[in-house]
Amino acid sequence: MKPKNKIVLVKNLVRLLLVVLALQSCARVNNKKVTSAPANDDTSSLPAHATPLTPEEISRYKRLVSNHLDSTLNKTRFNGSVLVAKNGQIVYEEYAGFVDPRTKRDSITPTTPFHLASVSKTFTGMATLRLWEEGRLNVEDPVSKYLPGFPLEGVTVRLLLNHRSGIPKYDHYMGEMGWDKHKMISNQDVLDFLIANHQKIPIGTPNRGFSYSNTNYALLALIIEKVSGLSYKDYLKKTFFDPLGMKDTYVFTLADSARYMPSFYYSNREYRFEFLDAVYGDKNIYSTVRDLLKWDQALQTEGFFKKATLDQAYAGYSFEKPGTHNYGLGWRMYLLKNGKKLIYHNGWWHGNRTSFYRMTDENATIIALANNDCRYVYKVKEMADIFGDYMQKHKRYDDDEPTQVAHVQKPVKRRSHATAYKKKSTSRRSTAKK
Repeated sequence: MKPKNKIVLVKNLVRLLLVVLALQSCARVNNKKVTSAPANDDTSSLPAHATPLTPEEISRYKRLVSNHLDSTLNKTRFNGSVLVAKNGQIVYEEYAGFVDPRTKRDSITPTTPFHLASVSKTFTGMATLRLWEEGRLNVEDPVSKYLPGFPLEGVTVRLLLNHRSGIPKYDHYMGEMGWDKHKMISNQDVLDFLIANHQKIPIGTPNRGFSYSNTNYALLALIIEKVSGLSYKDYLKKTFFDPLGMKDTYVFTLADSARYMPSFYYSNREYRFEFLDAVYGDKNIYSTVRDLLKWDQALQTEGFFKKATLDQAYAGYSFEKPGTHNYGLGWRMYLLKNGKKLIYHNGWWHGNRTSFYRMTDENATIIALANNDCRYVYKVKEMADIFGDYMQKHKRYDDDEPTQVAHVQKPVKRRSHATAYKKKSTSRRSTAKK
């Protein structure tokens, strides 16, 4: 081969190699993650009470968050979105994977809404308190005042809110007590079944202790509808989503089946719809990390809600057992010995795993959403120590619903959904699947 031809061949090979490397780089981005942060001078959307961060502060927070995620969440098959904010200003956000991780189509973006699972309870709780704030209901009223036929004496609206009603989980007992699993359950069905079968259901004494139950929040959704005269979906849209500019947030109903985001086992096998999937109030709100930041900021200070309302929501109501865990009105919390309070809610429904952590003293927020059963979503809580002394780094919590020990996940054969339900019903701590 002539020297000139050799030079041309080498140049062509170099060009081809560069193209291949570029394509591989794109593939890695599309298959794993896209990380972005707003411009350092982007403070246009900050709430009035917030102090803008300096470029140095943003850089520091981004580095600390990135280091933590690279050693935890990003080592897994995480398929979802993460956002961390300080003073209402985004310091880190990440969008990893695809709406359908099997086909690798439709990349997850800032406008991709995820099923929030039990994080939905924060909206139900605050919607109930908005009606209380307006004088349209009293949280000390018996539930029977708003839901005719409700059979349990001594159960108030407040006891639904703080999970002290004694009513167990409809998602456990309805299927076990003869409900046709080929028929979707509605919120009204939850109430009617309770009315018809309350003597057979193992119901505890009201206000004797904390017992996390999705039934409480399914019933609260019915109360919201009764008092407001609107559907739960329309009430939340009118009262929260539209005023706060939460454009990518909605309450799922069966009419939304064509646009909902599916969820998956960690092995990428898809969860199928089941008879429990139409009930709302306890779950079934879809949202994005950016919309949840708007929700967080609306709840940071008096304005969107009165201070007395926030004080009610963020107070602990269960002290019969010593410990740091407690529950307010729609919110979980850690009440730490050093006086710090970490306000949060996690969620788990099918393959949807969600975390929403709020450090209100520092106006800092950590949000992570996944649709592929990635338990490491709950480890984002450890980043609370970036902003204050929340005593999280040294602990290996997997504090979802219910609490489990976090392990490195491997693609393994999964138990059936029914078997998982039975095992969780024997959990040493009364929490929920979501």
